[in-house]
Parts: sequence; C-alpha cells; structure tokens
Amino acid sequence: METHLSRGMDIDGTMMVDWNEWRDHFLFNPAHNLNEIVRYWKHSTVLDIGESIAIPDEFTEEEKTSGGWWKQLAAGAMAGAVSRTGTAPLDRVKVFMQVHSSKSNRITLLGGFKQMIKEGGVASLWRGNGINVLKIAPETAIKFMAYEQYKKLLTPEGEKVQTYQRFMAGSLAGATAQSSIYPMEVMKTRLTLGKTGQYNGMFDCAKKILRKEGIKAFYKGYTPNMIGIIPYAGIDLAVYESLKNAWLSRYAKDTANPGILVLLGCGTISSTCGQLASYPLALLRTRMQAQATLDASDKSTMSGLVKGILANEGFFGLYRGILPNFMKVIPAVSISYVVYEYMKTGLGISK
Repeated sequence: METHLSRGMDIDGTMMVDWNEWRDHFLFNPAHNLNEIVRYWKHSTVLDIGESIAIPDEFTEEEKTSGGWWKQLAAGAMAGAVSRTGTAPLDRVKVFMQVHSSKSNRITLLGGFKQMIKEGGVASLWRGNGINVLKIAPETAIKFMAYEQYKKLLTPEGEKVQTYQRFMAGSLAGATAQSSIYPMEVMKTRLTLGKTGQYNGMFDCAKKILRKEGIKAFYKGYTPNMIGIIPYAGIDLAVYESLKNAWLSRYAKDTANPGILVLLGCGTISSTCGQLASYPLALLRTRMQAQATLDASDKSTMSGLVKGILANEGFFGLYRGILPNFMKVIPAVSISYVVYEYMKTGLGISK
C-alpha cells in the first residue's frame, strides 16, 4: 500500500522505490532526533477548550524523571485558565440556554446576553468562571496520575501500550478526575445560573447547597456526565488521528510534521465531532445539576428528562445551547495555543 513516505521517495512516479530514490530521500531529509518528533506530536494537542473529558497527555520517561512533566501541566493549566476566562460569556449563555430555553421560552444568543447584562451588568457574564478556572489544576493533576496508573494496570509487564489500552486508560482517568472534582462542577453550574446577590462566592454556594439539599446534591447529573466521557473522548481521539493521517498521506511529501495550523484544524474538527455525540448527555447533566433552581415539574430522573425533552421539544431540544458551545471552540483553541506557547518559553520547555 502506497503511503505519504513512499510517495515522497518515488521521484519518477513508477509506483516503485528503487535504491537511488531510497538513498536520496534519507540523505536529503534526515530525521535527526526521533524523540523530538514524537514529543512534537504529543504536546501539540495539549489544548484546553473548556471541556474536561479529553484523553490526558502522555510523557516520556525522561520528562518524568527530569521533572519536565509538571512544566507541561502548568503550561496547559495556565493556557486553560486564560482560554476559559476569554470564552466565559459564551459558556454562561450556553448554560442558560441548556436549562431555561424551550419552545415556549425561546432564548436566543443575543437575547441571553441582554438578559444577563440587564440582571447583573457586564461583569455578570463571567459569573461562575472563578470555580471553572480553579478546578483545572486538581483535575489535570489527578487525570495525569490516574492515567499513568491505569496504563500500568491494563498493560501486561514488558509489553507496549496498545491504542485501545491507551483509550481505556484515558477514559478511566477522565472518570476518576471528574469523580474527584464533580462537586465543583455542580457549584459552577449553580453559580453560573445564580442571580445577583444569591451567592457570596464558592464557599457560600457550597454551604447553601449542603444546608438546603444535603450531600447528594453535589453529585446530581453524575451519571450522564460519566456516560458522556466515552463518546466524547473516543470520537475526539479517533477523528483527530484519522484527519491527521489523511492529511499526511495526501499532502505531506518530505516531512512527517503537518504544522500547527493543520493540527489545530484537526483538533477543532475532532472536538466538534466529540461534542456533537456527547452534547445531549452534557445538557442532561447541566439540567440535573440545576434542578433546585427549576420548578418542581421540571425535576426528574435522567430517563424522565429525556422523555420530557423529546415530547415537548423534539430531538433538537437535546441540542439547546450548542451554538454558543461551538462558537467558543475556535477562540478557546487559539487563546489556549498562544498562552501555552508563551508559558513553554517562560518555563524553559524545549519545543
């Protein structure tokens, strides 16, 4: 089967690579450091788009022993914090549309922004962003450590980690990290939907939820959130790899490096496909997290919510708020990438 590599070697177009073509290709296009190439592929995908269910990054043994891994995580966390802050208004309007928009109460993107500004001023567009940024660091650290442990458990001694084992380890690590910080997810939703003066910050919000609804309230929407990890991470990873490989086989002649713009494009499309598959579960999670703020008639189990949405709003009711969700992907990826590159330079991480 002809690959981008053999196509690049086949100068005379005979579909055969002779000795001279083979020799010339590697004389004129040497790969000086294979580790650098591998590291480039891995760390070009550490981009945060505000969703917390992507497969974690992976580090070499050298990076783990030298301490380079924590610099990568710190750079990723800072990039995530800045990109989430930059796209927080879109995230807040998305949550509003997920919870309050319906056929009888249609909330448009512009209408949602006007409503929020009228209720709490321009600053209210960032309500709930503090806790959204705060949960990046613990979640990233737990996900990374759990990922390493799950890989060891799933891979027999001395054997190479297979793609399916990496995916399973990544999904389990995502589930472990989400379970650990899930109460913060619930508080983020409540703070995002809160009216001016309703909560005096994160601790006040936690105290009020605990007093009125008990400890169980901190795990509302947990089931759809856990189920959503599998389609999101699986589709994101599969689409990203497929697009990247398709580009390489078609356009790459003398290099195995597609460039950052191609990687960003692949990442944006794969993330969009992952979100399309898992969005209804994200909507159910948000509605369940917000149940205390809704009328008694709107409080229901996961299956009850699905039936109610389908009966009252049809299939597209499961995709309420997806427009602002998609709108934030490109700015989030762009901001995340720029900050990540600056952080790498500042922390002295090699390219």
